[in-house]
Amino acid sequence: MRDLAFVGFLLALIFMGCKRPFVFVLAYVYVDIVSPQRLTYILLNSVPVSLILVCLAVGAWALFDDKRDTRFAPRQMLLIVLLAYCGMTTMQADFPLEAFEKWSWVWKALAFAIFLPLTLRTRLRIEALVLFMVLSAASIIIVGGIKTLAGGGGYGSLNLMMDSNSGLYEGSILSTVAIAIIPLIAWLARYGTIYVPDWRVRGFAAALAFACLLIPIGTQARTGLICIAVLGVTFLRQTKRRGLYLGAVAAAALITIPLLPASFTTRMDTIKGYQADTSASTRIAVWQWTIGYVKEHPFGGGFEAYRQNKLRIVKQGVATGEAQDTSTVIEYDQARAYHSSYFEMLGEQGYPGLILWLMIHVTGLLRMEIIRARYRKSVEDGWISGLAVALQQGHLIYLIGSLFVGIAFQPFVYMLVGLQIGLDTYASRRTREAKSDIGWRTSP
Repeated sequence: MRDLAFVGFLLALIFMGCKRPFVFVLAYVYVDIVSPQRLTYILLNSVPVSLILVCLAVGAWALFDDKRDTRFAPRQMLLIVLLAYCGMTTMQADFPLEAFEKWSWVWKALAFAIFLPLTLRTRLRIEALVLFMVLSAASIIIVGGIKTLAGGGGYGSLNLMMDSNSGLYEGSILSTVAIAIIPLIAWLARYGTIYVPDWRVRGFAAALAFACLLIPIGTQARTGLICIAVLGVTFLRQTKRRGLYLGAVAAAALITIPLLPASFTTRMDTIKGYQADTSASTRIAVWQWTIGYVKEHPFGGGFEAYRQNKLRIVKQGVATGEAQDTSTVIEYDQARAYHSSYFEMLGEQGYPGLILWLMIHVTGLLRMEIIRARYRKSVEDGWISGLAVALQQGHLIYLIGSLFVGIAFQPFVYMLVGLQIGLDTYASRRTREAKSDIGWRTSP
């Protein structure tokens, strides 16, 4: 029955796409996030669903879409340069076979992010993309939230419909994305037009945001706790009554902490004693190795270059009750992943790749701030400012969370980047139209 449900939903999207070609773009977004072909038993797991839908999306845009106001943004050029550079490092990678395997999905994520803004010509399309991204991620998050409430969570053991650690089905990645989309959920609940914000929409949005907050508890990913803290700080900026907001947050924390499972609080406590934690100590050792590696290989070693690392890990004891353990333990390991997007870019793509990657993301934060300021007082286009703020918040949460998770090329994030570029080009067009209208009205 589950197979039939997935097949029926995809066929419905394809049927609607024949009438409204932009639906093909939304269908690809759904498939790329949820991966229904991996959730089915028979009917979809041998069909190249992603390839079919991306061909339909690009083909329909090329043949039928109105391109009169299409604009290529500078960040799309940066993405093209990054795509070409990654292709070059893949051909010269230290581990060619493993590098090509990662390249096989990285180039798709970058290429779709380059293509996506070209299709976002109207408010309806922008909102539809936000809605599909949020609801597609929600199909995983809601399952995780329910199982967390039922006591089925745990580090590395939260079942998210499939036995896989790839994509959003990996705990730390899902925790980061779940917190990052909360501002988008709030934006839809306030400015949405596809589902007009009434008590039902706002109720669902609140429940979904609560489920998002449950994901770091269910996965016990320390990155998720850090992302929640960043989310709280970003909302503080928007809040007019900051004293009341801080009081509410403190009260919520006092009520929530005693209800948290002991395994969660124990794992979060390791943040303070990172020098005694094997995972944290290993990450530091990998980062030190990466810095040394790029001194000799400034252009990086291509995808999967971490496989050659050999680590000397230093662990130090910590206080336990009244006892003080000051012992130092030396361990050795090898081929450990970066566990940081910044060091992932540095080790695999070297200094040029890291600089390009930072330019793409930092420029996004700056552009969203410019759009927020430009439309902050607009009544008619207040939704643009609101979405710019939501995208900026989500992007900042990703950039902080990715300090501790290797998600430099996570496809969902590049959809977020494509959405930012699409909003930017749409807002620029609205500004030009407004100036042109003013000029026409004041001309003699």
